[in-house]
Amino acid sequence: MAVAKVILAKPRGFCAGVEMAVETVERALQRHGPPIYVFHEIVHNQHVVGDFTRRGVRFVQSLDEVPAGAKLIFSAHGVSPAVWQQAKEKRLELVIDATCPLVEKVHREVRKFAAQGYSIILVGHDKHDEIVGTSGEAPDRIRVVANVEEARALRIPDLDKVVALTQTTLSVDDTREIIEVLKARFPRLVTPAKEDICYATQNRQDAVKQLAKEVDLVLVIGSRNSENSNQLCRVARLHGAQAFLINNHHDIESNWLQDISQIGITSGASVPEQLVQETAEFFRRQGAEIAHLGFVEENVHFTLPPEIPQTI
Repeated sequence: MAVAKVILAKPRGFCAGVEMAVETVERALQRHGPPIYVFHEIVHNQHVVGDFTRRGVRFVQSLDEVPAGAKLIFSAHGVSPAVWQQAKEKRLELVIDATCPLVEKVHREVRKFAAQGYSIILVGHDKHDEIVGTSGEAPDRIRVVANVEEARALRIPDLDKVVALTQTTLSVDDTREIIEVLKARFPRLVTPAKEDICYATQNRQDAVKQLAKEVDLVLVIGSRNSENSNQLCRVARLHGAQAFLINNHHDIESNWLQDISQIGITSGASVPEQLVQETAEFFRRQGAEIAHLGFVEENVHFTLPPEIPQTI
């Protein structure tokens, strides 16, 4: 049985932080030409990183890989003060900070609570670029907690001064159970403001919950190292649909489509819309109807870094 209908979730794809970061690299290339160095992947997407690499952007895991006098961009995930200091010492020609403003807000909160003597519980994954950068603001005061089990086992010296902050790319749903465990263990816990959670992550997960009720299979376009893309798969499965993570339509396996009438498609917050449209077209050519589902309009936009001209 051929796929009869494909439903595209809305919202999907680029969030405001990703748009800002990608546009920063784009304009830096146009203005300065290659090579442009970027500390870590500008966003966690194989297609975006591959395209920029072909055009002369060099993604590095250490500033030791960046020569003196080079032009450097910090990725959307943010960096620690130690990395900033290292960049200053290298006498680089230009340093551009493309950190997502939502991430920078959490950095500011870490600095504030650390200065007040709080123990800081950071909910997230300790190897994620964002958590590595945020933890570097106060490494002696931060404890990273990734799940309920770690929350239950955590030991904090001063129970009167404890705050919980979160990785921005988690959703309210992702953190709810962990925060509840922490509240039970630390009654005076200061909890994160809702606005610290990435609006885009929550909106995309809410859309997938709707989508999973309408289709037999959900295809999530995104890279394996994209936290929010993996979470979209998990949410779809929790709400009753089969789900697979794919880089693009070439990853689709024919056996996934057996006895499947309706498919839903969404994409992570660092995925270009082009990949969604190519996947939809793949099914349209086989006779599928293309429809849309979702109600949230996102009108969030972040200003480009001051080193980047607003017009070219």
